[in-house]
Amino acid sequence: MASPRVLIGQFMHETNTFSVQKTGTDAFARLMLKEGPEVVPALRGTNSETAGFLTVAEAEGWTVVPSVVAMATPAGVVTAEAWDRLGLAVARAAAEEGPFDGVLLALHGAMVTELDDDAEGALLEAVRAAVGPDVPVGITLDLHANVSDRMAALSNVICPYRTYPHIDMAEAGERCARLIGDAMAGRTRPRTLVARRAQAEGFDHGRTDAGPMLEALARAAEAEGRPGIVTTAVCAGFSSADISFMGPSVAVSYDSGVAGAEATAREIAESLMDFCWETRTHQGNTYLTPDQAAARAKAHEAGAQKPMVIADYADNPGGGAYGDATELLRAMIDADLRNACFGAMVDGEAAAALHAAGEGAAVTVAVGGKVDPRFGGAPLTLTGTVEKLTDGRFVCDGPMWRGIAKSFGPSGVLRVGGVRILVVTNSMQITDVQQFRHAGIDPAAMATVGLKSMQHFRAAYQPIAEEVLVCDTGALCSPDVRTRPFRKIRRPVWPLDPME
Repeated sequence: MASPRVLIGQFMHETNTFSVQKTGTDAFARLMLKEGPEVVPALRGTNSETAGFLTVAEAEGWTVVPSVVAMATPAGVVTAEAWDRLGLAVARAAAEEGPFDGVLLALHGAMVTELDDDAEGALLEAVRAAVGPDVPVGITLDLHANVSDRMAALSNVICPYRTYPHIDMAEAGERCARLIGDAMAGRTRPRTLVARRAQAEGFDHGRTDAGPMLEALARAAEAEGRPGIVTTAVCAGFSSADISFMGPSVAVSYDSGVAGAEATAREIAESLMDFCWETRTHQGNTYLTPDQAAARAKAHEAGAQKPMVIADYADNPGGGAYGDATELLRAMIDADLRNACFGAMVDGEAAAALHAAGEGAAVTVAVGGKVDPRFGGAPLTLTGTVEKLTDGRFVCDGPMWRGIAKSFGPSGVLRVGGVRILVVTNSMQITDVQQFRHAGIDPAAMATVGLKSMQHFRAAYQPIAEEVLVCDTGALCSPDVRTRPFRKIRRPVWPLDPME
């Protein structure tokens, strides 16, 4: 008996539809783009969904046919060209290299293209057209997916991450692969349904170090012990997407061969969404202004044993912000911090100027605030010393992206007073200490670490921090969702509209 043939692919983007920076093929190439035979050696053994697929496939003796692994830093809509070049490459592989016994896809769940507000639904539709209605299709999703009805209808199994900071990507891939293995073997006949409410936000943005998401996940795990329930997917949604189905959701995959399983799945999904509604006002973070955060850091630094970490929540490139907001950096310099680092400031023009000047040079350069100064501050004209130049390449060793090579592109460290500023070319949020260490900065030796991230930084930085502060700089990912100029989202919706 021939081993099952399984198509795998990974096409991921979290699209901030309010960003003016479109996402083309080049953006995927800067972060992660592997095709065909490159996929397996590049991802095996890493903390990635594809690595999880491979672990199960190799243990079970499946024949794996890799298509594409493509990931880009969150930004504006994915171009039609990138969609055709990369997204449809998965569908073309499904059509040209079949037949297949199963399909495993690592998706984000919040991708929007120039052609479709529901890019994952469109991709699944194209894959289904190639493999037919009966081939089991399993997908992994980010915990912040906006799950559409089309995605649920076309997926036999949906397995999102269950951690935020996200540290279980490989685990999610393994879970999805095992469930699709059951379906391929005829042990289950899974189908998926989804529930949502009139909410743009919920589950405290999905954070799993505290708050209602922990309770929701515990209830979901308990529900998976009920007859006919295959898996339960709780997603917090992504509120920087102006699309009709944006918001938190619960998708339940059930065994259609078990009597009453569909009704049980609907009950579970609706009950968990009731809980989401009941806890909608829970807010785990206290948001400081940049000046408040810098003042706290100044008071801390004299007797600092460990760093005070200040997160610029609003300018998180991991949510599609531009990564060049200057307000927190301005406040840190104004506070005359003496042992601080800040990063990563996304400014290719300034990084090029540092490289042109050379290490050790004294320079005056305009830094940040160049994409749209309305969001997070205007450029800062800074005079300092070029302390270090790098090519921006590093390998993550932290809990989130362990083993994965990434690149900031040409980068440099500009020291202004007691603040070391990591200036980079490629946009990327801070999730790993190697992002600073590759540039000669040891975050653990700083009194203050200012970084651009919402929550993911906690996996690597909370263990080395004495205290963590979160601030709102007014950048594109401000925590106040009511500031976004929505046009397409369904209305009324909380918290944009009065709701009981």
